[in-house]
Amino acid sequence: MMTGLQSRRESGQALVETALILPVILVLVLNAVNFAFCYLMVLNITAASRSSAIYSVMGGATPSAKALPILGSTAVPLSVSYLAYQDLTGAVSTPSTSNTGVNYCSSKVGVSGTGASTATSCAKYGAGSGFPASAASDQEAPSFLLGRVDVAYQFSPPIPYTAFNLFVLVTPNCASGSGTVTCTFYRHVVMREMQ
Repeated sequence: MMTGLQSRRESGQALVETALILPVILVLVLNAVNFAFCYLMVLNITAASRSSAIYSVMGGATPSAKALPILGSTAVPLSVSYLAYQDLTGAVSTPSTSNTGVNYCSSKVGVSGTGASTATSCAKYGAGSGFPASAASDQEAPSFLLGRVDVAYQFSPPIPYTAFNLFVLVTPNCASGSGTVTCTFYRHVVMREMQ
């Protein structure tokens, strides 16, 4: 008789322990999902800016000897914007002109200044603000000019109301509005164009 009573007490104890530990486990798992999503966004935006910058300065050095690419839109397959958006599609969210911006500084867009102070001009496609109007001048200008590609991507963590969202709010890249956290990440790459 005592064995049956003890067995019922132990099963009740296990149920109470599970009920107490389950919220802690859920908090850890949900925050890990949000952290992994943000990390994926950072990796994708970094790769997008890097591959777009490499493509933007290759120009005539490619096997097909094409000219420097244009900024273009996401519908123009040989443009810098198209390549940046395609790299970002590796992320969970599909980029669009409402949450992604590309800034392209190249001699293809234009140049300003003369001699050693020659700098490339910039053009922007899509969303994003705070992009520079021109790249810095290269120390070997006008033989070399600096090409620059900036990519801005705006997203919200997939699971709202987690402790991770409170953590990212202290960063300057994230803000809260109408109950959701929105983060905007910027990445840029600067490379030399040979004239």
